[in-house]
Amino acid sequence: MTSQLRAIRWRAESRRGLLTPQSRALWSTQAPTPRASASTCRSPNGPSLTTSPCESINYHKYTHKHISFLYDQWLLFRNVNGITFVGSVKEKTVARNLYAQARARGKAAGIVRTNSQAMETFRTEVHVPPGSKVEFELHYQEMMQRKLGVYQHTLHLQPGRLVPLLQVDVYIFEPKGIKFVTASNTLGEHLSELTKITHTKEKAHIVFKPTLQQQRKCENCTESSVDGEFTVMYDVERESNAGELQVSDGHFVQFFAPSDLSPLSKNIVFVIDVSGSMWGLKMKQTVEAMKAILDDLSMDDYFSIIDFNHNVRCWNEDLVQASSIQANEAKKYIQSIKPNGGTNINEALLRAVQMLVRASNQGLTDPRSVSMIILVSDGDPTVGEIKLNTIQKNVKRVMTEEFSLYSLGIGFDVDFDFLERIAMDNRGIAQRINANHDAADQLKTFYSQVSSPLLRTISINFPENAVNNVTQNRFDKFFHGSELIVAGKLQPSDFTTLQSITTASAANMDLNIQTEADIHGLDSVLSTHQHSFTGFARQMWAYITVNQLLAERSLASTANKKRRITQRIMALAVEHQFVTPFTAMLVEGHDQGRAERLIADSPRDSRHGCCSATVPLSGPQTVKQLLYSKPPWIQPTNAPTQEASGKLESTAITIVENDPHFIIHLPKSNMDICFNIDSKPGHILNLISDPGTGVTINGQLVGSKKMKNNKIDTYFGTISIYSKTHGVQAVVGTNRIDLMEGRNNHSFSWGATAELVLNRMRVTIVKEAHVTVTVDGKISVMVLLHRVWKKHPIQVDFLGIYMSNANKYSTQVHGLIGQFAKEPEVKLYGVHEGADPKKKEATMEVKGNKLAVTRGWQKDYRRDKKRGSDVYCWFIHNSGKGFIDGSYTSYILPQLDSFLTSI
Repeated sequence: MTSQLRAIRWRAESRRGLLTPQSRALWSTQAPTPRASASTCRSPNGPSLTTSPCESINYHKYTHKHISFLYDQWLLFRNVNGITFVGSVKEKTVARNLYAQARARGKAAGIVRTNSQAMETFRTEVHVPPGSKVEFELHYQEMMQRKLGVYQHTLHLQPGRLVPLLQVDVYIFEPKGIKFVTASNTLGEHLSELTKITHTKEKAHIVFKPTLQQQRKCENCTESSVDGEFTVMYDVERESNAGELQVSDGHFVQFFAPSDLSPLSKNIVFVIDVSGSMWGLKMKQTVEAMKAILDDLSMDDYFSIIDFNHNVRCWNEDLVQASSIQANEAKKYIQSIKPNGGTNINEALLRAVQMLVRASNQGLTDPRSVSMIILVSDGDPTVGEIKLNTIQKNVKRVMTEEFSLYSLGIGFDVDFDFLERIAMDNRGIAQRINANHDAADQLKTFYSQVSSPLLRTISINFPENAVNNVTQNRFDKFFHGSELIVAGKLQPSDFTTLQSITTASAANMDLNIQTEADIHGLDSVLSTHQHSFTGFARQMWAYITVNQLLAERSLASTANKKRRITQRIMALAVEHQFVTPFTAMLVEGHDQGRAERLIADSPRDSRHGCCSATVPLSGPQTVKQLLYSKPPWIQPTNAPTQEASGKLESTAITIVENDPHFIIHLPKSNMDICFNIDSKPGHILNLISDPGTGVTINGQLVGSKKMKNNKIDTYFGTISIYSKTHGVQAVVGTNRIDLMEGRNNHSFSWGATAELVLNRMRVTIVKEAHVTVTVDGKISVMVLLHRVWKKHPIQVDFLGIYMSNANKYSTQVHGLIGQFAKEPEVKLYGVHEGADPKKKEATMEVKGNKLAVTRGWQKDYRRDKKRGSDVYCWFIHNSGKGFIDGSYTSYILPQLDSFLTSI
């Protein structure tokens, strides 16, 4: 049979985590009378429509880390008169039998199948009746996974010949904003300049459209130079470390991808297969990769190496610190290995677990560190215990909940299913490494994905009465550049806001982060955009659920359990039109050879989540405001502070607001005293300096954009709370909040409500409102955020400071505020009318000084952030001279963590 290619066109419309159903590969073929069917062949680059002798047209590859299947794929046939034949997903045996019957009757038909053991490929088989002309079109969706900080969509462009019309369009729509977008290809330098990117805040359009002449290998060549990959990479803007909660079509998806956190230290045992089959290129590539990996380890990491064939050897019997000396010694050891002998995987893995357990028992490893085993092998066990199920049980029995196993299978002859099962059974993942010249790069790329753990023991929770059918929401680890995704269904309720709480442990810090989403807002936005898919949350939930069921099935211990899981998978796959290892897609045309078009697309039924109008939630949904508090459905890691429960201190408060005005409350005199500091932008003023408790609180000034009345107004733009005793510091700015301890530096934005515990410091962030920092449960300060109009000609964002008189300082405390912890004696007399009838004037005696004071008022913005409430006070002129000890210039410090030396 020959094939006459008319056109190939790829069009990819993408949103994060999902490639929408408009993505398609389009081609046509015409079968001459003597031959009656098309054949298929398998390709490592993905599924292909093939002709004899196996000339292929490859289209999009879809791969998943654990189990691979086409996600929401559709196949349709359509003739030139517009008659469309819609494919549907059925149980695999049923679809296969119907396809065979269609072929026997001479009908145009197609079937799409996959197998979990088939090297992440999909098989598409099409039957073309004699003398007929058929056009095929395949639509599918793909869930993209964030790796190394990017979402990546790769198109395999391999037409095999010159194409009159070859065009790639990729549309990206991200309501939260696109951070960056790039496009590259492996098609050659002469084609690399043909890509055009149009990029706005929320949208991007990438076009690749080489002309017929540009496709030629040379000016007069008839061969095409288009043979490679076209790759689009992008990431989204993230306002905070809380992640992004999206609600659509009665379902929700939570994306969690924090950054700006210090990495956790690692304890790694590398277990390397050095059997005879690793001889040559495999070992050379492994050594090259290991050298780069060892150089990447930090001084906080601990490691060792186990190599095995029929015997098991340890480079060092115990974990050692990853110093440059130890890393160099390890590299010499790796380079000296000569592969030979059999494969004793069982003993090697058990030895690795023992090494980690011993290090933990000896207190060598940090309790917050991450312990992992990385296995590199190219074959099945041949020595010692060789039963795969027994090896899996042996490793599972000795592994603790804190350890993870990652399996890397090199080559095509490795039992990848076994490596995958043993990894998933021990909180890890498996990855196949192609045994070619770039195997070292593949190994290094995998390691880079797990080399920087940021969080452990992550839990993402939702109100039980608001959601159900939630996918996995507890995770052992989160690695930099990746993403955790949780999805579920909404229960009918009167809420219009869905809330989630994420708890996790970072380096020396516990996190409790809240995020929320409008239940209706996203659907309204998606409905107005052409290149968006309103059913994405429904389909992503189903995809993740099926994927988890496939992983659960692979670990099922009995045939009955496997059978029950399989039934659940098939039910979901048929409902949501998924091609899985247990389902296939079938499409049939007419009985006789008419000109037809076959298109892979789902039936236009909203239950299948494709392209049609979404189904509204049942029942009315009215607004219910969710206030910040620690909800009953989340278990607190520590007792909540008053601030965390949404209450404000009722005791007397010392206030610093505006430019900057200090309001000092004197409880014994029942009097409020005000003064201003006329310093310069950039100056750091000390508020609290307490060597006894080891706490210093300082504020750095920022200036207004322009002079007003020949004066630059100053405000506090940064507040630092530093505990020297515990070595921890919180720096609150108008853009972000930084928490630091030693070399650990964690950053958070004002964009999410969160509660953080770092050593003896508790930090509570209320979204776009205020931050409360409490040190050792004794000293607390609330920092209020004041936002101004971004285009305001004069004013800038600034901070207000509120401190309770109940703070427990030592007798050594001082500072512009700290000195009044011991209340001075104040006498006020001679109250009389002033120049302004609204402001009384008087004389004040304090600290042996007589001061002329004026009665006025300042604002307390704690309860009403816009208007504030009036606080009446006696104002002391000249930057508090006579009321504060010395001059205000004595309180200017060189750094945010400095203490006062003398006044």
